Amino acid sequence: MAATKLGQTVENLSVVVHGVGDLRLENRPVPEPGPSEVLLRMHSVGICGSDVHYWQHGRIGDFVVKKPMVLGHEASGVVVKVGSSVTHLKPGDRVAIEPGVPRENDEFCKNGRYNLSPTIFFCGIHACRRAGVTLGSKVFICGAGPIGLVSLIVAKMMGASQVVISDLSPSRLEKAKEVGADFVLQVAKEPAQQTAQKVEELLGCMPEITIECTGAEACIQTGIYATRSGGTLILVGLGPAMVNVPIVNAAVREVDIRGIFRYCNTWPMAISMLASKRVNVAPLVTHRFPLEKALEAFETTMRGEGVKVMLKCDQNDQNP
Repeated sequence: MAATKLGQTVENLSVVVHGVGDLRLENRPVPEPGPSEVLLRMHSVGICGSDVHYWQHGRIGDFVVKKPMVLGHEASGVVVKVGSSVTHLKPGDRVAIEPGVPRENDEFCKNGRYNLSPTIFFCGIHACRRAGVTLGSKVFICGAGPIGLVSLIVAKMMGASQVVISDLSPSRLEKAKEVGADFVLQVAKEPAQQTAQKVEELLGCMPEITIECTGAEACIQTGIYATRSGGTLILVGLGPAMVNVPIVNAAVREVDIRGIFRYCNTWPMAISMLASKRVNVAPLVTHRFPLEKALEAFETTMRGEGVKVMLKCDQNDQNP
């Protein structure tokens, strides 16, 4: 994430993780766009859980910080300069950035699943689409963080008739009610099967779709037990590399378990949904910090306060 300040000197303030617990604000050179690239003046950047995880642990699974890495992939800004081959954008255009760019046109790109390309350059969810949410679906969402809440909004938009969402935090569950949850379930440390039973009682039946957004072992277990036979469990949250799950329970009931990796072909749909005013994600943004207070913003996210914490990168425009 970077802020460009125009004047006698050019600043490109960036939030950079150097290693475990080592987060710095640095001025970096402003790049010149290549033929098919554009230069953006960043406006707003959301802090993702993965950003905090890289800061606190220096890695997420096999993705390890080996050299200083600029954080911030949930980004939007204004086009400042365009490369010679760019025809669909011009200076002054406001854009949201899809942060995955394949370096080669390989088999995954040709099949439309470019998010799986091993050559992808990613600066960081298509969970509802991959789950097959449709009119009348009954959905269970584990976790009322930003991803869980967005999944809730999209599931309702795609026709889900009832959605129950669970979390440890009462304040996040209140936010879930605000954005359309039919039922909320505050969980503690009860057995996974007990939580699954509560989900069934709330919905009046077992959900055909479960979207697991925490990565926690207990929640994955709950997701398997809760999902209707023949239904689908989508694993969105990234947790420990190895977890104990009741796989035989899933197998004998033909519960499909599907993974999610980043997102794919969702940008046009998401922008259209926002432009239509039929969905409102504004309630999800609970904190805004100027870029200069990035460490405070990261600490706020780490403490689990609010829902989505935003960094405002343009000193001359701190508006939402």
